Amino acid sequence: MTRQTEGAPELVFGGERLRLLPQRAAFLPDHGWLLVADLHLGKAHSFRRLGVPVPGGTTAETLQRLTDALAASGATQVVFLGDLLHAARGVSAAVVDAFARWRAARPRLALALVRGNHDRGAGDPPAAWGVRCVDEPLAAPGGGLLLAHHPAPSDGGAVLAGHLHPAVTLGGRAHDRLRLPCFHFRGDGPGAVGVLPAFGAFTGSHVVQPAQGDRIFVVAPDGVHALPVAA
Repeated sequence: MTRQTEGAPELVFGGERLRLLPQRAAFLPDHGWLLVADLHLGKAHSFRRLGVPVPGGTTAETLQRLTDALAASGATQVVFLGDLLHAARGVSAAVVDAFARWRAARPRLALALVRGNHDRGAGDPPAAWGVRCVDEPLAAPGGGLLLAHHPAPSDGGAVLAGHLHPAVTLGGRAHDRLRLPCFHFRGDGPGAVGVLPAFGAFTGSHVVQPAQGDRIFVVAPDGVHALPVAA
């Protein structure tokens, strides 16, 4: 079931209402939880340390997007679905300071991290960030939705995850094609899997191949739009 509310598509998945925000986040309005995946903070710094010239400012852009998602949703808790940090070598003083300042401005906001594969290599975030870290999966309050990093089906409920950085390609001829991030849902209830788009400003993407019955919501410049269900 899908409907439009407050300018963002809303659907039921795993027994929970999910609102899909144009900031590449999902919101559980019944619980006040904002769900984001794959920030990969420090990735640009990691690349620069390896001698790869990449643009700066990506941490600030990511944190601004998070601020915008909080303002749009009114969330009281953020749950990071893995890969908050990219690598240990990317946790620079600038990254630590930027997030610490962002966090200090929101002392009452609860933060939780469901550890992903990059988090295990980078280590848990600094204690001053005030992030509660747990292994996957984390059950949403209703009990039918499991929050994870890896999109692996579970008999215990529908899984909402990240990791894959899903995207779709729109357009016809090669030079007219546009790759856009997307939300991807396959099934509902136990065994179902939903995947959030990568949230970070400096992340790659992987084009998904929808199967029959999949639900795809593309994040376009003017908002989130449902694509026709695959036949």
